[in-house]
This record gives sequence, structure tokens and C-alpha cells, in this order.
Amino acid sequence: MMNHEQNNPETENPVENPVENETAEDAVFVAPSIDDLQARIAELEAQLKDEQLRAAAQVQNLTRRHQTEMQDAHKFAAFKFAQEMLPVKDYLEMALLDQSGQFDALKMGVDMTLKQLISAFEKSSVKEINPQIGDMLDPNLHQAMSSEPSDATPNSIIRVMQKGYALNERILRPAMVVVAAA
Repeated sequence: MMNHEQNNPETENPVENPVENETAEDAVFVAPSIDDLQARIAELEAQLKDEQLRAAAQVQNLTRRHQTEMQDAHKFAAFKFAQEMLPVKDYLEMALLDQSGQFDALKMGVDMTLKQLISAFEKSSVKEINPQIGDMLDPNLHQAMSSEPSDATPNSIIRVMQKGYALNERILRPAMVVVAAA
């Protein structure tokens, strides 16, 4: 007859069961099978491909949205300025329709029109370039139309023929000036 204690796994000699007595240092790493590794690689590749497709779609959507916004910005860039110019046009048309022959009324209408135009320029960031006599010629702001002999410093402005204008620091038209000859 066999001893019951010998067949009982709970009472087996600890030396005879090495799995139960293994420490972290003694543990043996069991490598996954090649099939398991290939399956994991395929899973990660699928995840990466999905993430790449999502990222590409997001970039495409952002690009399309940006292009639409740019087209709208170009299309409606002058919208605000055009709104400001409508009253100016109305005042000029009213001045031309006036048959009263009253010079003072016409002058007052032109003055109102000019004030409306100045207001439209201010709201649209159009700034006047109005050099003063004696200022030095700045080729970034002024265009010398001619030079004349003068007692003034050479290349200084002696006459303004036409004011210039800038839009947000970009020159729309330089001021046209006459400078003192060297």
C-alpha cells in the first residue's frame, strides 16, 4: 500500500517541486511563440496604419478648411472698406444732382463727403503720407518727381505734389514730391 502522504501534492517535499520554490532571480523567461509575436506585430501595424489614416484625414480637413478661409478672406477683403465707401458715393451723387446753384451748399456737401471719406480711411487703416517741407526724401515713403535748385539741404522736400497713402504699413501710393537739387 502506498503512503497517502507521498501522493498528496500539498505534502510533497519542497525540494522535489522546483516551481514553488523559484525566486524572482531564478525565474526563467518563457519566450512567446513566433506565431504570437507575428500576431502582435500585425496588430501593431494595423493600429499604426489606422492612426496614420486618421492623421492624414485630419491634415486634409485642416488644409481644406484653411483654403476655404483664405478664399473667403480674399473674396471679402474689401467688404468693410466698400461698406464705408457707400455713403461717400451717395454724397457725391447728391452733390452732382444739386441744381440750386448755391456754391456754399455745394462746398458744404463736398466737405461732408471728405469727412466721410477720412472716416472710412481711418476705419480701414488707410493712413495719409503727407511729408512736410524740409523733410528728407525717404524712398520708402516718397517718390521724387523732380529736383529743383534751392537753398535747402540737397534731397530735402521743397514741395509736395500729391500725398501718399499706406494700408497697414504697406505703401499704397508714395507721396509725390519735388526735392532740392544737390
